[in-house]
Amino acid sequence: MLYASLKLAHILSIIVWIGGMVFAHFFLRPATISLDPPQRVRLMYDTLRRFFNAVSVAVLVILASGLWMIGHVAKQVVQGGGSFAMPLGWTLMASLGILMMLIFAHIRFALFKRLSRAVQASDWAAGALALASIRTWVAVNLGLGVLIVVVTLLV
Repeated sequence: MLYASLKLAHILSIIVWIGGMVFAHFFLRPATISLDPPQRVRLMYDTLRRFFNAVSVAVLVILASGLWMIGHVAKQVVQGGGSFAMPLGWTLMASLGILMMLIFAHIRFALFKRLSRAVQASDWAAGALALASIRTWVAVNLGLGVLIVVVTLLV
């Protein structure tokens, strides 16, 4: 029951993260183009602040649940007298997931900080530049997230 609950939390956290990136990248951002720069930058800042807080929690849940599930399976195999080697799909999922977490940390703690400073200073041009950088790295992370889903389902 614990394993199933952690797997559910793991998958729901991934849905929040990847789904949020899809929404922001393909629906929210294009809809804000008709807004004036101060409104557009502020709206994206407010939305991303909330989203990044949720993703921060999701990342912790993904990491903790993923490590626990791997450890649980490894422990069962070893206790059964076997030798544990992570399947290729798990290794790729974990490696790419950690890369996504590192990219998110860069977005959250470097790029979003630039956006926050720009909004506080009402420097809309700097805010737009920060948003462009965030958009680029979110696209990379979204691609990695989709790749992880594909690898998980096909390998």
